[in-house]
Parts: sequence; structure tokens; C-alpha cells
Amino acid sequence: MSDALNKIRSRIDALDDRLAKLLSARARLAQRVGKLKQGAIYRPEREAQILRRIARSNRGPLPGRALARIFTEVMSACRALEDAMSVAYLGPPGTFSQEALLKQFGGAVPAVPCSSIDEVFRQVETGAVGYGVVPVENSTEGAVGRTLDLLLLTPAKVCGEVMLPVRQCLMGKEEKQAAIRKVYSHTQSLAQCQQWLSRNLPHADRIAVVSNAEAAQLASRQRGAAAIASRTAAALYGLKVLARNIEDEPGNTTRFLVIAENDVVPSGRDKTSLILSTRNVPGAMHALLAPLAANGVSMTRLESRPARTERWEYLFYVDLEGHQQDAHVAKALAELKRKASFLKNLGSYPAAMT
Repeated sequence: MSDALNKIRSRIDALDDRLAKLLSARARLAQRVGKLKQGAIYRPEREAQILRRIARSNRGPLPGRALARIFTEVMSACRALEDAMSVAYLGPPGTFSQEALLKQFGGAVPAVPCSSIDEVFRQVETGAVGYGVVPVENSTEGAVGRTLDLLLLTPAKVCGEVMLPVRQCLMGKEEKQAAIRKVYSHTQSLAQCQQWLSRNLPHADRIAVVSNAEAAQLASRQRGAAAIASRTAAALYGLKVLARNIEDEPGNTTRFLVIAENDVVPSGRDKTSLILSTRNVPGAMHALLAPLAANGVSMTRLESRPARTERWEYLFYVDLEGHQQDAHVAKALAELKRKASFLKNLGSYPAAMT
């Protein structure tokens, strides 16, 4: 048994040595690419193509999600050799926004925590950071209104999306749930856990704060207080996890957008996001969207939001399958531009892997 085990370990050691050499060889090639190409170091379309190819070729036993995380970190480390680009997110450390950032960019990128979604946009718009990660919608609670409002105003483009399964935890300094008198969390997280809270902490005050990580910070300084946040936040702020997976919907997922100053070329499986408006007359919405059906363009999302310009006027946030450079999408966009009273193209970007 011992000899067999030692032989297997020797083979693992040999493979580790080969992996280290191969990773260094990949990094050297990445450096050469960095010297040859122009423009942004981060190429979301290229990284999406790599991850999709790895997923297609995977035969196990490692699950696809694990391989994607490994290769994301490899690309992150190689990218860091070329340029220390920074990414802004809704902080402080320990938020789901930070988890989305790590999923998309890996751990080698300098991360800049911001006190609000507005500040994330501002950091990108002023060039203080290369990219920003902002929440845009949740599968349980719907759209993040502030992000939608800022997308209308910003000159930045959408260059990526991240789908993050959200697992909420109750945490605090107390040993038992019965001692909890108030619960801090972000508005969205409180809403995602309202049924659980009503069943288990019906008398506790629910207090909305800017982020889940701020909630964890507050709970760490108060007796009788708890926070709803991620397990990462509990570890960062020295809190006990009192209950896990307390979200009301097991499939609870938040979608994040990556924003930047630059456009993205096609990756082969893309989305395009728009903001539209039309005159408030019968049949106007049908006429506005007709070019999509006529050109075989699938719409994956339609969200309405009141316009700030006139009462009972609405803006429509639309996600389409395909890239704006695809012939059928380009034709549909040209027709939409003629029909819409307002159209803003937020950009095309690789569709998130699920």
C-alpha cells in the first residue's frame, strides 16, 4: 500500500513540475502578445473564448466551474505581468460585488472598493480605474434601479456580464438567533430573505444599509445585532455564521455588468444592451420592437423605468442576443434607430457562462 501510494505521489509531483513549466511558458507567450497588441490589456472576448473552449474540452473529474476558476486565475496572473489595471466595485471588502469581480477578473487584479454604485461609475468615467463592476438585476427582486439610472447617463460602455449565485448568511456576535434584535443588510438582500426573516426573526428590526459588507461591519460592533451577507464577510469581520443559505429562492442569482470606456469585438456568443423610448401612442411599443422579430434577433430582457423628463413616459432597457457587428443585429439596430424617439446603445459583450 505504501509503495503504491508513493508511486502515485511521485507521478503527481512530476505533473506539478510540468504544470509549473507550462504555466511559465504560457506567461511568456502572454507577455509577447502584450507587446504586439495595441489597446486594452483586458480582452473580455478573448478570455470568454478561452473559458468556453476549456469547458467544451473538459472530460472531468474536475467540474467545469472549478476549471473556469483555475483558468481565470491563470489569465489574471498573466494579465498582471502586462499591466496592473484596476477594477472598482461596491465595497467595502466582503460584498457580493467583490465576489463578482473575482469571478470575472481573478485575484491578481488591483480591486478598488467604492462607497456607492455612483462612485464606481465615477471612477470609470474619470479614468481612475480601467473597469467597474456593478449589480444590475437579481433573479428574485428584479432590477437595481440606481444602476439603470446611471447607465442612462454614463459615457461608459458595458463590456461584460457576470452571473453570481447568491448565498445569504445570517451572522453576528451572538451565539443564538434569539438574541438578535436588529438585522442590517442591503435593501436587495433584505428583500431576498424576507420570508426567512418573517419566520425566524419576526420581531427584529430590519435596517437597510449601502452594502452587505457595511452591514457586517456594523454587526461586528454591536450586541444584539446581526447582518445578512456572504460567508466571506463573516470571515473578514470576525462574525459567527448563525444560519446559512437563508435566501427565499434556492436559485437566487445576481447579474452584474462590467463597465469600461472601450467597446468589445465579437466573441461568438454575445449580448447587446440598449435603452429605448417611443411616443406614448397605441401600438408604439409593438412597432418599436418589430425590427427585432423581422431580423431574427432574440430579446432576452425587457425592463421599463419611468423617464425623468415627462410624466407617464417610460424608458425601456433591452438585452438582445448577438453582437452589434453581426449583420442581422446591425440591420435591426439601424431600423430601431429610425423608429425610436430615443436610443442609446450601451455596448455588446460576451454572454456570461452559466
